[in-house]
Amino acid sequence: MRFLDSASFTAERPWGALDLAELDDATVRLHWTDQPYRWHVNDGPEVFVVLDGAVDMHYRVSGVERVEHLTPGRVCCVERGDEHVAHPAPEARILVIEKRDSD
Repeated sequence: MRFLDSASFTAERPWGALDLAELDDATVRLHWTDQPYRWHVNDGPEVFVVLDGAVDMHYRVSGVERVEHLTPGRVCCVERGDEHVAHPAPEARILVIEKRDSD
């Protein structure tokens, strides 16, 4: 058993992660970032939970870009095929649960 204070976690690079657990074919990671990721489409579902800071989640629906502002406690459930990119505002710590080796 281990305990950690997510608010004090900082990675050596944007989107650096601390692996917390593996659940069958899924990983649970704590990410820190102060830079946007990149537009991408996951090959499986993803659960994205802001723990500290804020994230503007950009996503496209029928080619139209939209933005949802995520604050601590907000959960974003990304389905397979959803095009998206996360922009921290200005930095964030995020719990991500996704398929192992997902992009």
